[in-house]
Amino acid sequence: MIQEILIADDGLFPGNKLPALLYKNVLDISLLLPAKHVRHLFEKNGWRNSWDAGIFTYHHYHSVTHEVLGIYSGKATIQLGDDKGPKFLVEKGDVLVIPAGVAHKNLDEENDVGVVGAYPDGRDYDMNYGQPGERPKTDENIARVPVPATDPLEGPAGELIRRWRS
Repeated sequence: MIQEILIADDGLFPGNKLPALLYKNVLDISLLLPAKHVRHLFEKNGWRNSWDAGIFTYHHYHSVTHEVLGIYSGKATIQLGDDKGPKFLVEKGDVLVIPAGVAHKNLDEENDVGVVGAYPDGRDYDMNYGQPGERPKTDENIARVPVPATDPLEGPAGELIRRWRS
C-alpha cells in the first residue's frame, strides 16, 4: 500500500504540488547489516549521497532535492508540514519519499528509528527551517528540482514515476 500525502504551502514552509509517498512495509530488512542493505537498494535505483542516522526532531526541509527515507529499525511518528500538518507512524520496513519543500519532523526521539536517507542522482541537499529570509530563494530552488528519473525501490518503472509524472 502506498499513501499519498499532499502538503501545500502554508506560508511558513513551501510544500510542493507533488505528494509525499509513504510505502508501508515494503523493505525486506536483512538481520545482518540492515542499513547497508537499504543503502544498496537505493543506490541500485539511482538514489545516492546516502546517510544513516535518526530523523531530526525539528521542522526542516530541502529546497534543492527530494529525499527518500528507508526505515530499517524502530518506529517514529513523523509530521509533515507545519505544527498542524498530518502525523503518521513510520516503522521498520517503511519508505517515505519527501518532495523538495515539504517540511518534516520526528515527534519522538531522534534515534528511536534507524534510517537510511538518500537523494535522486546523488544530489546535494540543503537545510531550511522556515526562517525569515529563506524565501523566495527556496521557492525558486524548488521550482527547478526535476522529477526523479527513478523510483528508489523499483527504478524507472516504479510507483513514484507513475504518480509524480501523471
